[in-house]
Amino acid sequence: MSNLHPLPEALQQLGQTRFADLYPGQDVEPSIVNLLSLSDFAWSCLQSQPTLKAWLLDTDELANRTTNSPLNSNELSTLDDAAAMAKLRVYREKYWLKVAYLDLCCQNPIDDSIAYISELSDQLIDSANQWAFAQVANVSGTPLNSAGEAIPMMVLGMGKLGGKELNYSSDIDLIFSYPRDVATQGGRRSVEAQVFYTKVAQKLIMALNQTTVNGQVFRVDMRLRPFGESGPLVMSFQALEDYYQEQGREWERYAMLKGRLIGAENGYWKEFYELLRPFVYRRYIDFSVIESLRKMKQMIAQEVRRKRLTNNIKLGAGGIREVEFVVQALQMVRGGREANLQTQSLLLALQELVNNQVIEKKEADLLKHNYLALRRIEQYLQIFADKQTQTLPDDAQNQQRLCYLLKQPDFDSCLVAINKIMADVHGEFEQVIGFESDSADPCESEFISAWEMTDVSLMCEPNLDWQTALDDFKARLTKAKIGTRGRDILDKLMPLLLKQLTVTKASSDAFTMICQVLNKIISRTAYLELLYENPGALNQLVALCCHSKWIGEHISRYPILLDELIDPQVLYKPTPLSAYKDEIRQYFLRIEHGDLELQMEALRQFKQTHQLRIAAADATGVLDVMKVSDHLTALAEAIVEQAVNIAWHACVERFGRPTNTSEQEKGFAVIAYGKTGGFEVGYDSDLDLVFVHNHDGSSYTDGDKSIDSRQFYLKLAQRLMHLFNTRTASGILYELDTRLRPEGASGLLAINLESYYHYQQTQAWTWEHQALVRSRMIYGQASLSERFAEIRQDVLCQAREADKLQKDVVEMREKMRAHLAKGTEELFDLKQDQGGITDIEFITQYVVLKNAHQHRALTCWSDNVRILADAARFGCISERMQRDLVAAYIEYRSRYHMMSLNQQGRCAPRAELTQHIALVKQVWQQVLAF
Repeated sequence: MSNLHPLPEALQQLGQTRFADLYPGQDVEPSIVNLLSLSDFAWSCLQSQPTLKAWLLDTDELANRTTNSPLNSNELSTLDDAAAMAKLRVYREKYWLKVAYLDLCCQNPIDDSIAYISELSDQLIDSANQWAFAQVANVSGTPLNSAGEAIPMMVLGMGKLGGKELNYSSDIDLIFSYPRDVATQGGRRSVEAQVFYTKVAQKLIMALNQTTVNGQVFRVDMRLRPFGESGPLVMSFQALEDYYQEQGREWERYAMLKGRLIGAENGYWKEFYELLRPFVYRRYIDFSVIESLRKMKQMIAQEVRRKRLTNNIKLGAGGIREVEFVVQALQMVRGGREANLQTQSLLLALQELVNNQVIEKKEADLLKHNYLALRRIEQYLQIFADKQTQTLPDDAQNQQRLCYLLKQPDFDSCLVAINKIMADVHGEFEQVIGFESDSADPCESEFISAWEMTDVSLMCEPNLDWQTALDDFKARLTKAKIGTRGRDILDKLMPLLLKQLTVTKASSDAFTMICQVLNKIISRTAYLELLYENPGALNQLVALCCHSKWIGEHISRYPILLDELIDPQVLYKPTPLSAYKDEIRQYFLRIEHGDLELQMEALRQFKQTHQLRIAAADATGVLDVMKVSDHLTALAEAIVEQAVNIAWHACVERFGRPTNTSEQEKGFAVIAYGKTGGFEVGYDSDLDLVFVHNHDGSSYTDGDKSIDSRQFYLKLAQRLMHLFNTRTASGILYELDTRLRPEGASGLLAINLESYYHYQQTQAWTWEHQALVRSRMIYGQASLSERFAEIRQDVLCQAREADKLQKDVVEMREKMRAHLAKGTEELFDLKQDQGGITDIEFITQYVVLKNAHQHRALTCWSDNVRILADAARFGCISERMQRDLVAAYIEYRSRYHMMSLNQQGRCAPRAELTQHIALVKQVWQQVLAF
């Protein structure tokens, strides 16, 4: 059957050398020399099985297209993994060698070769399926139908395998299904059908896909199954039908056109095809079909543009895929009404399109001729080395091989001939499918493709780091409750999102964060529509998530904040510092006093909305770090005041008012410590508060359920704790920490202000006086505020024994550092390491406690920067020390703040802060060293 013409000298020499190595002393067989010269894969096969030479030269065998199973049916349950995989691979090598010989040496018709390869592949896949089934049944028993017959696993071949047009080195796309949810019988223990068939599927994939010493049978691709890589490996008929009817996409219809069950037909085949047919073939052409055809055309064009494909005979303009698209697109449109078009075979479908007068015979003949010509070239390219490629070679040897097989004098002539074929195909493609509208967004298609195929590499400028985030998002979608409307909106929204992410060059973290936001709103179509219908809101979401991981987390926790993204002028303009209290009062005028649940939600939403505005201004540089803290502190103070008012009304309604109190003068105050006291509130700061009042136990409230005033204020404080710390649908308000009150956690939650004074004078530890330095009253009537200022100044201005004060401060700092510091040799804990923020705070507090008895004005402020300025002014520290401490403090806070916005902890590269660390340590030594 061989039909040879002389080889070029270099190839002839290669073939003869290989033949002599394999068969020393034997007569030269010209066809085998040709085979060895044209295919490195054939050379490898004959090295491992040299006796196959005689088999290849058997003319009866070359004419034979009968295919047999690689595994004997009576050994399926006894063959171990290694033996089964070896037999499958030896079979594949033997018969793929035969096809190589037919194509390279006998000029076998390409339609015969690809059909033969497909039949052989069916045998391999079906044998692996039967073997895997038997192996799992050995352990788990067998699912049986009502007649006592084993219920097999269905294997659906997709793509070229489904169409019986498999190329030489193709991977295979499979989908697995089973007919009935029936538990197994007869095994060591019964298992559910899903478990049984999943094990069968896993074993089948292993048998084909795993690479052993004998190579690999097929690369198995399961991504076309429902839900893609995140979906179950195998699904029941019912689950499969539910998926395709409720969630099936248009591209899945296109893919399912080629779906073909593999193996011997059984009683379940008809049922399987019947359940898929309504999904694949629609009776009427509707808008969704036309839209899907447009998108699929865009996907082809985009893939070519993205990869800048040259010399690719499959994906390039006029390539194999365009022929497939022309035929399959017409099948999709007409197949529901014209049953003869319901075939997986491209060539048969093409003939039926002629019979139905959809395509002229001349056009069909040209398409067929060019398609088979391209498939022959593809076959040659893959036989050279058993590699899946459709790109014309760029190395001299394979170019020479291709020229020989195509009977062209040189590679340039090859290109001319191939380009002519592809130009003819592309012309037919454009005529049948049409041109894109000039008004279409030329960039849109790449993002549609990336979303629908879950593959970011389909974009012109792909960020491959996004792939994991996209895969995870698609996986979550499989479990989400999302209706048809929501899915339609999402399919329109996601390409827009991918486009905006590309424009902003977003990181994978930003993409992940936005996906996290979408996961929270996926079942709430109104929010999806908000983002789709307001491009500005989508752009702001991307911009903010790129700027700050904290903002993304914040929006994902509280999706109601998406409304804030609609108007950028409001979003990036935080409320003036003096206006927060008035704004929250206005906000609460719309809420009934007695609706505690609504009040709690309103407090949280007010905080979240304003924090987002502050963060947006912060992340985009509108506010510097000091102003950000001022705004967050003012926001916290406004919320504390409103919460006190809510708690006050609830307690008064129940118990009446304490004597000599009113709405304006409640006899109750809130003292803030730490960051709140020092005007340094952060985005996730808790609030260190102490509650005080001005009543004693001898006075009572005036209500029907009268209680003594101390009990009233205690209940008021408890109600405040409830308002702040209770976790609602919108989370907690702030974490309140009241352990700085007299006697700590064992002390009264609300204490008389004079008792507070007495405690500070007689029982407080040095560290409690340190904390008092950063304290101030943030809520309370003027008389209480004035009295607290007197108490604070009096306590801080006490003369102290210098050595004891120094020892107490140093010991407390060392104790804190030992328990809290997280730095390493490379990373510096901005807060707790030596030379960090807490060292600066302790220096500031020590300076106040040591010198305030001489300079009472040191107690005027509660923030570190202004205290240090006064300390330098009064000569308590040098101006150089003050400048160094303030510079380090601002730098540390700025870094800590930006790292918090991106949730990066509090440890920064030590090398970047060496100078500040050294200067702070130096000041510590000068001020506090013994």
